[in-house]
Amino acid sequence: MIRHIVFFSAKDPAEAQRIRDELRARLGVIPHSDHFEVELNAKRDGYANDIDVVVYAEFADFAALAAYKADPRYSACTAVVKPLRELRFAVDYEAAQARA
Repeated sequence: MIRHIVFFSAKDPAEAQRIRDELRARLGVIPHSDHFEVELNAKRDGYANDIDVVVYAEFADFAALAAYKADPRYSACTAVVKPLRELRFAVDYEAAQARA
């Protein structure tokens, strides 16, 4: 199982909600994931709270993740969100088992 986690910071903090809404609406409808969620960062960390939005998804394998990213809705979402964001960090890793 592949875990796909992406962190975004908004250029304008007032746009964080819009980024979350766009990611949910546009990426959440793309098939291939076994689990998909997008949330605002609660910003409870005592050291750094630079991240505004988090995407968390699970895929059966790297082929499913590649199919998700190849969907035209993925690039359409990128075109909308990219101008709104400052930073984007992504992590993909193979996990031993699915979440409980």
